[in-house]
Amino acid sequence: MSESSTPKPGVRQFWADLPVPGRWLLSTVAIQTLGRGLTLPFTVIYLNEVRGISLDLAGALMAFIAVVALVVTGPGGALTDRVGARRMLLLATAAQLVGCVVLAFATTPLGVALAFTFLGFNFGVSWPAFNALVAAITTGPARQQYFGINFALVNLGIGLGGIIGGLYADVHHPSTFTVIFLADAASMLVPIALLLGPLRHVHGRAEKPEGTQGSGGSYLEIVRNPVVVWITVLTFLGTFVGYGQMEAGFPAFARKVSEVPTEVIGFAFALNTAVIVGLQFAVLHRISGRRRTRVLTVMAGLWALAWVVLGSTGFAPGTALAAAGVLAFHAFFALGETLLQPTIPAITNDLAPDHLRGRYNAVSAGAFQGGTILGPVVAGFMLNHGWSTEFVVMLVVSCGLMVLLARAVERRITPFVNGVQPPLTATGAAEAAPAPAPGLAATPSSVAQPSSAGAMPQVPDHD
Repeated sequence: MSESSTPKPGVRQFWADLPVPGRWLLSTVAIQTLGRGLTLPFTVIYLNEVRGISLDLAGALMAFIAVVALVVTGPGGALTDRVGARRMLLLATAAQLVGCVVLAFATTPLGVALAFTFLGFNFGVSWPAFNALVAAITTGPARQQYFGINFALVNLGIGLGGIIGGLYADVHHPSTFTVIFLADAASMLVPIALLLGPLRHVHGRAEKPEGTQGSGGSYLEIVRNPVVVWITVLTFLGTFVGYGQMEAGFPAFARKVSEVPTEVIGFAFALNTAVIVGLQFAVLHRISGRRRTRVLTVMAGLWALAWVVLGSTGFAPGTALAAAGVLAFHAFFALGETLLQPTIPAITNDLAPDHLRGRYNAVSAGAFQGGTILGPVVAGFMLNHGWSTEFVVMLVVSCGLMVLLARAVERRITPFVNGVQPPLTATGAAEAAPAPAPGLAATPSSVAQPSSAGAMPQVPDHD
């Protein structure tokens, strides 16, 4: 099958073909995530230096968000399929707003835990609902582009918010932190207004097709599909190697082993955002029409290189060379992110039947949340015991396992799910793809009418 034969539509054509609800969503992404950017880099600092909560307890409280999300993801995915994503997103976003307000005034660990319960609820519920709605309004290459462009805009909003928050927040003036958390809450009014206004007629719910075999899509039935198992393990490992290490493994290694100042770490995160925003559109054009599993192998290679570069800084700690290595790590890692975000969500949603998208995305979200929980735990244990070399070797080996998992997934999914359409035969008809398992058909969703979309941009931390 020739991959180069697939057209590569540009951003302008993508925008022209996008239904009106999708345009509403993408045009407000950066505004919605600006508030999260105000608080994301400074939450631990706020807990420790402003509210006097120990770092150990602050870290445990941060992990509590992912635990809550993991608990509610399964029910959230099922309810998305039953009552529609719009209603679930309204509920989740309202919880995010309440959580930010509570956190702005919380002075005790109990108050923080209450706030994080609301934030974790939003994270766990909104993820499957948002992805399900994106899948409802897009299909094929457009779906992959949507996830990639959304990711770039999310990073743009968070990056700009981080700059503003860094200039404004001051640990000597606790009221400045109250203001930025209230601003984060206020930013949630944007998606709420969209869902109650221009997108009030959307639902993102599909009925079970007549004649479909199986019980209708229990989680047990879904995970019996070997393809779902393989892609879920790949998602978990990718999160463990990547995002699971970003808030703990990377900064801890950079400080304890590379011995670089905190300013360098801050610049590294800024470089990460710049690479994603600057290159995501070009990357989308390059990978359009290519096998998504092959794109994931390239991503794994880039992440392996990134960890090797970071590991090498341990040979020259505290030097300019170490600082350069820390910055290079985030440049390579960010390039890998531009390959990850358009692919795994697209594979998941092209694999899922329309009426089970909430559950399929909940399984994927659960794998992600598991990686974000286990990653910091492993990093903290290994680096605290001085096993920095073993830590890097473990992550590089894990990247190699991701390559093997991607190839295993490739052998089990149809060309459509893998991002390439079957080639045309001599008569002009598309060749048939292998038949999927009964009741778990990997059917592409048709392009929905304007009444089938509506969601907020998704970021790993809460949306």
